[in-house]
Amino acid sequence: MSLFGLKEKKEIERLRAQMSPEQLEMADLQGALDKARAELDALTQQAEQQQRRLDELQSQIIETDEAVSLQSFGVYMPRYDFMRADEYRARLLEIRAKQKELIRGKAATTGLTNWTVNNNAAQGRKMVADMQKLLLRAFNAECDDIIEHVRYSNLDASEKRITVSRDAISKLGAIMGVSITPAYYRLKIEELYLAFEYQQKKQQEKEEQKEARARLREEAKLAKEIEEERKKLEKEQRHYQNALRKIEAQLTGASEAEKADIEQKREELVQQLEKIDQAFKDVDYREANQRAGYVYIISNVGAFGENVYKIGMTRRLDPMDRVDELGDASVPFNFDVHAMIFSDDAPKLEAALHKAFADRKLNFINQRREFFRVTLDEIKDVVRANFDKTVEFVDFPPAEQYRQSLAIAVESSQSQK
Repeated sequence: MSLFGLKEKKEIERLRAQMSPEQLEMADLQGALDKARAELDALTQQAEQQQRRLDELQSQIIETDEAVSLQSFGVYMPRYDFMRADEYRARLLEIRAKQKELIRGKAATTGLTNWTVNNNAAQGRKMVADMQKLLLRAFNAECDDIIEHVRYSNLDASEKRITVSRDAISKLGAIMGVSITPAYYRLKIEELYLAFEYQQKKQQEKEEQKEARARLREEAKLAKEIEEERKKLEKEQRHYQNALRKIEAQLTGASEAEKADIEQKREELVQQLEKIDQAFKDVDYREANQRAGYVYIISNVGAFGENVYKIGMTRRLDPMDRVDELGDASVPFNFDVHAMIFSDDAPKLEAALHKAFADRKLNFINQRREFFRVTLDEIKDVVRANFDKTVEFVDFPPAEQYRQSLAIAVESSQSQK
């Protein structure tokens, strides 16, 4: 022990000898308190360091759980809103060309110009250039993967991943001053959103083409039905005309007693031919009038629940053919018809119903999905206001397969108990 330390210790012992027991206890407590405060300060500093580290790590965490992402994902507002997918594709090519220009002009990354290797400036510049190429290649590969897999559910996370990748590149190249330039980073973000909207527009155009093909198929089916109906009517007409000629031939040589029965038979044949003539007129009308058709109100309580209705239109001669097609294997149960309304202007009536319930759609993105969450009474009010107050509705859907399936399920459950 040094002389100074020995003197200091003796002075402390002398002062403690002069203190009362209470003062000694107080001094010991004060010393313990000072020590505890020092430990607390140390722990506080350590906690602050750990919190800073945690914040830094959390800033790099990217939420990839689509279910969680969708909960916080708001309505997407297009940044470009081009009319056609080709316009998005052209803009993407333009953005990528600008990226190549920045790379060729050495403006995609930064880097130190005074770096040396073994006091050799040329080797230093080469090392910095190699580091720039390596990190830029890594950044581009990461961005390409992100952009290729961007979806509605991960759009925010995708932008964050590009940002995190840029920041990681800057840290790796910090010693040589290598980082992604703001201009190049902005082009990558722009490419991300363009690629996403390009996908959306392509899907929209695909749906429109699908709808157009469905419309053409519907028109082709109508044309075929009209042709078959006309052939059937022509066959029936020839049958009744031949029968009428035979009856008229019998009438000329019939006795007075036979004439009454033959006249009655002749009248029946004439009436049948008049019905066929009317049927011909109806077919001709349907062929000539492109807007005549049926607006149908149908439900599928087993598939979609209560108060969900599909409101559509068909020009088919037998509208139930269209309803039967809708109830194919893509839904578990058949549709029930609540109303089948013939109109000279079916598209107008359909449009009035769709407009009235525009805020009740189940699908706000695809306008061709004609399902609405409304009550049947609301539908009745719109039909009566825009078409006819005498249209009959079926209020309670039979839903036979659904109700029978429920009964079987309940019976099966009870038998297992």
